[in-house]
Amino acid sequence: MGTRQYIIPVGSMSLTDQKEYRYSAIAAGLLRSQNKAIGDLLADWPDLALMTDPAKKTASIIAHLKMAQWPKSIDMREFQPLLDAGVAAGNDRWITAALAAIGTAYSAFSNVATPALGANRLVVFFKIGVQTAPLPVNRVIFRTGAVQGNILAQYDLEQMVNRMETDGYFSEPVVIDPSQTFAVQVLASIATGVAAQVQLGAFVFEPSGNTNA
Repeated sequence: MGTRQYIIPVGSMSLTDQKEYRYSAIAAGLLRSQNKAIGDLLADWPDLALMTDPAKKTASIIAHLKMAQWPKSIDMREFQPLLDAGVAAGNDRWITAALAAIGTAYSAFSNVATPALGANRLVVFFKIGVQTAPLPVNRVIFRTGAVQGNILAQYDLEQMVNRMETDGYFSEPVVIDPSQTFAVQVLASIATGVAAQVQLGAFVFEPSGNTNA
């Protein structure tokens, strides 16, 4: 299946657009949760069991969400760098590794290059925000496996600067599966020698009542 990867500066989006992208990210996480035996989405929402077209399933999930419904067998929360990426306790916030050289990729998770998700946990990344100014990084790269592993997705952050924005949504959400070792890297455009504040919008999906540290 082909992908369409590009950044959408938040200034180009209405509030409704932003809400729809969040719905799409949540739907992607719920669908993958069903495939990975996290909860039982089809038991919670039996209407989905009658559908074979993924697009129709996604539309149905979004319809449930817009009616403020949630599957009882699945919990969702925001990604936490300490709990989910294993960063040092003093770095439990959104900071990169120190940006020492221009054109070099650095981890978005401070001291952890390749986090691994728990066996009953998956994550969906859907947006990015850069607090540090001027923009110290010009690309975000998602890889599977090692720091030089296969590129799952990458987004050009300079498109945000062209519109004087610091936040952007991904055209397609990036899903990381349970037990998957992965890397999220930012490409330095300024050699500051210090960490940058780069926040990833991400939802974690787990079995209901079973947050696994």
